[in-house]
Amino acid sequence: MKYLKILVPAFAVALFAATFLSQPAKADEWNKKTVLTFSAPVELPGVVLPAGTYVFKLADSQSDRDIVQVFNKDENKIYATILAIPDYRMEPTDKTVITFEERPKGTPEAIRAWFYPGDNYGQEFVYPKMRAVELAKANNQHVPSMPSAMAKSTTKPAQSAEVQAMKKAPITAIQPSGKEVQLSEVHPKPQTPPAPVQMAMTTPKKLPKTASILPWFLLIGTMALTASLAFRLAAKKSS
Repeated sequence: MKYLKILVPAFAVALFAATFLSQPAKADEWNKKTVLTFSAPVELPGVVLPAGTYVFKLADSQSDRDIVQVFNKDENKIYATILAIPDYRMEPTDKTVITFEERPKGTPEAIRAWFYPGDNYGQEFVYPKMRAVELAKANNQHVPSMPSAMAKSTTKPAQSAEVQAMKKAPITAIQPSGKEVQLSEVHPKPQTPPAPVQMAMTTPKKLPKTASILPWFLLIGTMALTASLAFRLAAKKSS
């Protein structure tokens, strides 16, 4: 289980990284369960959480890995059910990281993404279109968007019909200009590094066995004998 106390500043910030010191529990690594304490209100898609302690985790079924649920500390009340897309970072850390959208002074910080310790991939939250337009303009960066009609689904249980419909809703991106574009245009899927090329190791074929080397010795011996006789004859003629 992850415990994290986050001190959200009163003034707006473009990015805020929050960390915690406790070690991960193996039982929580599948659903990424993390306990977060906010000292000021924070905004999630469709809801604003008052200052307090909350439990963040992925929904419990394999088909809902793109759904993040936010509970109260005792996990007996759901505050938010959030549609998310993968967010990639080059260097994972051993701490929980929460990133925020920039917000005007005096307004709740809007959470952009949540990274579990040791993971390259985090969860970037998808905001209803009307809110995504406001956040994109305020932050001068694109914001993942879903139809505004889905905003009411963010307070439903993960297995409700409304949330299942939300999962099937089209996800686009809102640019700082307010223009809606395909998500892939501004949020391409990270390219996974190619698998190492394995070179096939082949054993050299054995050369066929040649005939016996005895004939070579006979040839060399004959040549040596011929040379010796020629030398003797030459010596007799010169004497």
